[in-house]
Amino acid sequence: MPDHNALPLVILAEKFASLPGIGMKSAQRLAYHVMSMNENDVEEFAQALINAKKNVRCCNICQNLTEREICPICDDDERDKSVICVVEGPKDVTAFERTREYNGVYHVLHGLLSPMDGITPEKLRIKELLTRVANGGVYEVIMATNPTVEGDATALYVAGLLKPLGIKVSRLAFGLPVGGILEYADEVTLYKALENRNNM
Repeated sequence: MPDHNALPLVILAEKFASLPGIGMKSAQRLAYHVMSMNENDVEEFAQALINAKKNVRCCNICQNLTEREICPICDDDERDKSVICVVEGPKDVTAFERTREYNGVYHVLHGLLSPMDGITPEKLRIKELLTRVANGGVYEVIMATNPTVEGDATALYVAGLLKPLGIKVSRLAFGLPVGGILEYADEVTLYKALENRNNM
């Protein structure tokens, strides 16, 4: 922001700009908007940020974000616990749940393998997935990572660890464009990709 702006306003805009997908012009608009809000609304907004950061944690089973020890999906007795859909992040769980067609459970890796960026297997929730499978009762693991270089590498790596355990490992049949992002796919495309998944 220009030098004539108050320093706290400049800092606020810079904080907004540090969020993904928000450029400096959008960040400035957000900062000015906050200044037009009444003080009570600003405090509620700030408290919502603090509460989310303090109270949201990873599910003990699937690693999805939840405020409970076990998320509602893992805690649902009507879900098919024998099928686990492995995704990169919590946003992908939301995308699949929008289809209302998948009745299995999930496992969230919280990232994809990317040695160039220092993201190694130890930094992902792969160990937790292997523990779930080793505990028994799992028939199939669906690798639903994005069709990118990192997504494919992660799917192949995890599949290589799972196959010796004697379970079916499949990959989404992507009617999605290569390099596409699951989060932005429509419900029908996601459902078809899920329905036509391939063995790995």
